[in-house]
Amino acid sequence: MLSLLPERLDRILLLGAHCDDIAIGAGGSLIELCRAHPGVGVTALVLTGGGSLREEEERDALAAFCPGARLEIAVLDLPDGRVPARWERAKGVLEELGGAVEPDLILAPSPVDADPDRRTLAELVPTVFRNHLTLGYEILKWEGDLAQPTAYLPLAEPVMREKVTKLHEHYGSQRDRSWFDAETFSGLARIRGVQCHARYAEAFHVAKLTLGVAPLTGLDPID
Repeated sequence: MLSLLPERLDRILLLGAHCDDIAIGAGGSLIELCRAHPGVGVTALVLTGGGSLREEEERDALAAFCPGARLEIAVLDLPDGRVPARWERAKGVLEELGGAVEPDLILAPSPVDADPDRRTLAELVPTVFRNHLTLGYEILKWEGDLAQPTAYLPLAEPVMREKVTKLHEHYGSQRDRSWFDAETFSGLARIRGVQCHARYAEAFHVAKLTLGVAPLTGLDPID
């Protein structure tokens, strides 16, 4: 398999519709990336949950999932489940962010996600960040919207265990949810691991890639 991630990461942009989306969809990848790139800048924007317990959970969780990173977090107070109706505000905030940061990598909701808040955010991302590597993370919920992903980031077994532990440690408000358990998180990661010849993996959707080819040197010109 070929690696699509740049060798050097200076700035990662994390986008989530709800507190816990980012950690559930890409928590293991964040741990791996931040440890592989000490001091990387991480900017996170979450659209809902601002001013509530969920914001407190999110700030503590992302600090744990981004070890050693220079972390900036903004949590807005858009109403949960009503992001499509707040399209203009969501778009405006993304545009402000697009003018302030130049990320090497964006982790955002998958464009095939059936949740209306996440789907709206996923649709907005390419209208603002047009020339960036964007990986759409997947979240297993009752909607039954999982689609075959196109990119994988293998996770070592200790990292997978660490992800599950951190999820349960930092998102206490979600522990009574029927889908919020170790079997859900590890089960999907195991399936994605099988698909990329690893024990575990997180998988992502990539809508568009631009391939850059270095110029060839030392060859005779063609007549």
